[in-house]
Amino acid sequence: MGKITFLGTGTSQGIPMIGCTCKVCKSADPRDNRLRTSALVEHNGFRILIDCGPDFRQQMLRQNISDLDAVILTHQHKDHTGGMDDIRAFNYFRKAAFPIYAEPNVQESLKMEYSYAFAEHKYPGVPDYTLHTIGEEPFTITKSLPDGTEASIEITPIRVYHYRLPILGFRIGNMAYITDGSSIPATEFDKLQGLELFIINTVRKEKHISHFSLPEALDVVEKVGAPRNFLTHLSHQIGTHKELEAILPPNVKPAYDTLELEF
Repeated sequence: MGKITFLGTGTSQGIPMIGCTCKVCKSADPRDNRLRTSALVEHNGFRILIDCGPDFRQQMLRQNISDLDAVILTHQHKDHTGGMDDIRAFNYFRKAAFPIYAEPNVQESLKMEYSYAFAEHKYPGVPDYTLHTIGEEPFTITKSLPDGTEASIEITPIRVYHYRLPILGFRIGNMAYITDGSSIPATEFDKLQGLELFIINTVRKEKHISHFSLPEALDVVEKVGAPRNFLTHLSHQIGTHKELEAILPPNVKPAYDTLELEF
């Protein structure tokens, strides 16, 4: 049994968007208040964070999360990596570097964005990371238990394209999480068979250059065939939570910040 908690379900600008007076940004429904997209997955005794955006600190405090086992990154865009500096809180309490799992190009981006964390002579108190390279093949995260044994969890990456940028979705157990995608190679759908819970991004009903439109996301949902499906990375252009929920098929629902789902 596992659990996923949606820490953020909004686009790169979040909802409300700065300066916007539309009905979604001014909505009194707390489900329309969306931080930048991120998720906490708890499975087999592990707590894995998918993406670490600019709202990371707020998300950790809101959910009262005091430690994680690892962060896995889908890609290098700032709304998914902008909170990496605040990993240093975990460094402080762990007295150790923190494990980050990412593709080589994402690691290179981190080294530029957070150059001070990778300097030969580091300034005291900067974050400390241990980078682990991942690709399209399944990988394992391990940790030591108090009794001296080791526990492990296997994660299956799913190749996704964010316009022309290759990024990763992830399958953990019988749950798969895909954000920021606009296309999935046909060969990757084998990895999405037998799911109980499927999460996919959409930003609006109309066509978008780098994200699934709502009709496109629903086509992927139908192809995957999971009994439960949730939408994330939602923009104010798609309407309110209530409006979106009313037009979706019975097996598809919009996610919202703090929503917890078991799988």
